[in-house]
Amino acid sequence: MLDAFQQFWAELIAVATLVLTIVLSIGVILRKRNERSALGWLGVILLSPPLGSIAFLLLGINRIRRRAQKTLKPDQMELVDGREGSGLPLQLTNETLLADDGDLPRLARLVDQIVERPLVDGNRIEPLVGGSMAYPRMLEAIDKAERLVVLATYIFRRDDVGASFIAALGRAKRRGVVVKVLIDGAGSHYSWPTVMQDLLDEGVDAARFLHSFWPWQMPYLNLRSHRKLLVVDGRIGFTGGMNITGKHAPKDGSDVHYRDVHFELKGPIVGQLLDVFEDDWHFTTGETPDSGIWLKDTTPAGTMHARAISDGPDDGTDSLRWVMLGALTQASQRISIATPYFVPDQQLATALCLAALRGVEVDIVMPDNNNLPFVKWASTSRMDELLLSGCRLWMSRPDFDHSKLFAVDGTWSLIGSANWDERSLRLNFELNVECYDAEFAAQIHAMIDKRRGMSKAVTLDMLDARSLLVKLRDGVARLFSPYL
Repeated sequence: MLDAFQQFWAELIAVATLVLTIVLSIGVILRKRNERSALGWLGVILLSPPLGSIAFLLLGINRIRRRAQKTLKPDQMELVDGREGSGLPLQLTNETLLADDGDLPRLARLVDQIVERPLVDGNRIEPLVGGSMAYPRMLEAIDKAERLVVLATYIFRRDDVGASFIAALGRAKRRGVVVKVLIDGAGSHYSWPTVMQDLLDEGVDAARFLHSFWPWQMPYLNLRSHRKLLVVDGRIGFTGGMNITGKHAPKDGSDVHYRDVHFELKGPIVGQLLDVFEDDWHFTTGETPDSGIWLKDTTPAGTMHARAISDGPDDGTDSLRWVMLGALTQASQRISIATPYFVPDQQLATALCLAALRGVEVDIVMPDNNNLPFVKWASTSRMDELLLSGCRLWMSRPDFDHSKLFAVDGTWSLIGSANWDERSLRLNFELNVECYDAEFAAQIHAMIDKRRGMSKAVTLDMLDARSLLVKLRDGVARLFSPYL
């Protein structure tokens, strides 16, 4: 047997490579719904055997199969105006919704068909601009915790800001508070050594999402948890775009500064954030915590209707993309967007163009100084079609703006961790919150307008003035946009 293998090893490897190539190609054709992605992977597999097959096995297969869990739990069901079932917003009490001519209730019903969680009333959400405002509020909440603190983040740097959070979490743990921290497996390595040992030294229960030191145990190399949330005692929550890093709160004289916005949430919506963390913690660690620890405070804190939208590669419905498309198609007056990474897929780009063509004011603000230049190149390559349709594009200066803001018609808004790119909408685990409230939406519009005031408008003449080499660079970058 060994002699036969030695004699024909080359032929056997060739046959095995051919069989693997055929099997994987069939899998791509049958399972990849996105035509561009399918064609791209077919090209890689067929033209670069066996390296293409290896790349597909590492990066192209979604192996995540989370155990199905009910999103609606008994304490949540009580929040939906005493109704049973899906949480259809048939008895909305918010004055903005009642006064609306019908677009907002239609949008709420649309999202209800996409997202399992109900729209809940009685919330208050406050913007916290920059780390100098957000971090002290978050640390104060941790220091006042009596029962439970849960924190999930993509990046947790081992710098001065990270040290302040480690210390606060440790103090809470020593007071007898249950403290759990979940960091993305890749994001945890943005500083070395990582914060994991520091957290464990403080007695904090910490884990890393989809993490392994060994490549053969890391079948999720391209799937990351981009969620950012902090929940204290089930009564106060924080979410938005900010990681735990000194880049959001630079020292005096530092030339590194990320502009960003985080949000403080109170009311029943906080329970939905806690559910997201509980599911992620169970998925990562296999633990099913004592339900008595995860109690939610359902006391109303305001008049806003809101709903948490968690999305990821384990969600076969592309729920966040559908929500964004629904909001764009419902817009009748104004769309305002601020995002650090603007590389929309063809569906979102078309929806933006159609909105502008029917007379909606569409403003999209992105940073001129981007921390990922190749993302800016990919974004630039398709700006012409948006400009030709009437969208207005803006490049904000001088600092890198990491804010993720989206408002429609001064009545609806979306906040959270997702960017306007395929990585967020197809590969990452994200957490966003949709908000139905005129006052809050006006705040979001105003923040985006302020950024426009510090921006330069993108024009067709600017795009045409690029050299041929620059246009080619941008076009090549766009080809890799699903993986940027």
